[in-house]
Amino acid sequence: MNSSITPKVSLVGAGPGSEDLITVRGLRLLQAADVILYDALVSKELMAQIDTAIPKIYVGKRCSQHSFTQDDINLLLVENAFAHGHVVRLKGGDPFVFGRAHEEIEFVESFGIPVSVVPGISSALAVPSSQGIPMTRRNVSSSFWVMTATKRDGSFSEDLKYASRSSATMVILMGVRKLIEIVNEVNKYRHDTTPIALIQNGTLKNERCTISTLNGMHGLIETLDISLPGIIVIGDVVAEHPSFFEEEVRRVLHSNL
Repeated sequence: MNSSITPKVSLVGAGPGSEDLITVRGLRLLQAADVILYDALVSKELMAQIDTAIPKIYVGKRCSQHSFTQDDINLLLVENAFAHGHVVRLKGGDPFVFGRAHEEIEFVESFGIPVSVVPGISSALAVPSSQGIPMTRRNVSSSFWVMTATKRDGSFSEDLKYASRSSATMVILMGVRKLIEIVNEVNKYRHDTTPIALIQNGTLKNERCTISTLNGMHGLIETLDISLPGIIVIGDVVAEHPSFFEEEVRRVLHSNL
């Protein structure tokens, strides 16, 4: 290692999608980085703001398509820190919300390399908010659960069942491909008319929002592009979305035909 190089790693949250939703501190570190390792959900518009002279390594993972394994990423962080100095590990959302940040921190620190973390706005909160859907509302929902759809083996977690049994708002990440299975599972504990939202490409210019009920979502699944990343929101707060009333009117009219 060059004695003039001081290795360090910063884990930076890129925010929910739109390039202007990264924090001021996060953007400042990006612009001062020696190397950047970035994820799949980091927007191209954000990366375009970074000096082209700064090396950028794509380490994204989407479903079964992995550019690098987690072990590979850990090694890249260490190797680039020793070779170049300041490595920024840019993650979608917040590094500590399903971002495997702690694994990377432990590995990097085991080599004596200091690590700092810059929080990001989690998509679990920002994306519903961008559509006018509150996580909590007085007399409607006093709490919310944030969870992934499934465990590592593909089965549903107990949290999905427990959350479904409550009156809390449910926010489900990485569950678009299992949307109908999730709907059916939640429907065991919540009424058919429970509002549900599927928000894809959240906070981006091509954001899509599908509003329905648990029962109504079955009729919409064929119209959805499940390859797009998205967030599922289930609960009475979804009725705050302007289009929910319109969807309910269509549902009632159709049921009376």
